[in-house]
Amino acid sequence: MTTYHPDLANGRWFTMTLAAQLGNVGSEYERALRWKERGDDVRFEHAFARLLELLDLTIVDPRWKNHRLKELTRLREVICDELSNEVREFNDRNDLRNYFLYFGILARSERDRAADALVV
Repeated sequence: MTTYHPDLANGRWFTMTLAAQLGNVGSEYERALRWKERGDDVRFEHAFARLLELLDLTIVDPRWKNHRLKELTRLREVICDELSNEVREFNDRNDLRNYFLYFGILARSERDRAADALVV
């Protein structure tokens, strides 16, 4: 299997917050959706593989071996189900987009707060 994010797989991923991890997973989810909707199977498959790689790295992160593990594994199941089926409810996509959007917003807020702390 191809490793799309070798620097992340070698440990950098495990230094990120959950919000940052899921924000990045959400970016790959959006890319996969875009390529699927445009009918570009090659780019869709690559984006989908990158998404699963990042999500799998999140799942094996030892910090989330608690109540979050069940949510993360269920998230993987829902994403695989949605992206592998031709017909899906539009609401499912919007729900997942919103789910990831909130993590992206939180990750940006955390990053901005950390940058502000360095300036002060």
